[in-house]
Amino acid sequence: MSNALCGAVLALGLAAACPAALGDQPGSLDQPTSLRNTAETREAEKLKHHEPDLSGQRRTGKASFYAKEFAGKPMANGSPMDPQGDNAASKTLPLGTTAKVTNLETGQSAVVTIQDRGPYVPGRIVDLSPKTARQIGITVRKGVARVAVAPIVVPQPDGGIKLGAAARERLREQQRLRQMLASTVRPNPSRAQY
Repeated sequence: MSNALCGAVLALGLAAACPAALGDQPGSLDQPTSLRNTAETREAEKLKHHEPDLSGQRRTGKASFYAKEFAGKPMANGSPMDPQGDNAASKTLPLGTTAKVTNLETGQSAVVTIQDRGPYVPGRIVDLSPKTARQIGITVRKGVARVAVAPIVVPQPDGGIKLGAAARERLREQQRLRQMLASTVRPNPSRAQY
């Protein structure tokens, strides 16, 4: 199959119809062609429709970070990209979503605000500011890490908000702690209560 035709097939999400996407051609790398970071796959990713994720569910995938040349450039919400800020990009989470991003290799996490769209590299679910990437252990040398993105607060189209997986997890943890405290702290019956 020609590279141009294969690229079109990949853009339609029909990787099985393209042998190159399955990595079975001589000289292919470990990663399927459809997941490699090339100009062709980035362009196909930009053209693909990404359904908004309003569910607040935890997602796993790869995280990368903004390159230096994006510093100060306008993000999707109009504000300049701050390399020292908590800004992040997602193709599917609504702008304004607050989320906890955890590096699955190191266990380190940070809270980010989705202010931009991207990353447009197949397989990546979030782009972080360089500061946030360092906070969770993504080094310049490595550049990419497997992460879990757990929304805390997800803005809804009607103007409301939805608590995400990280917020619900935190509420359950607090409830568990209250129950533990309530079962260990008992009032002293000999003490008179007025």
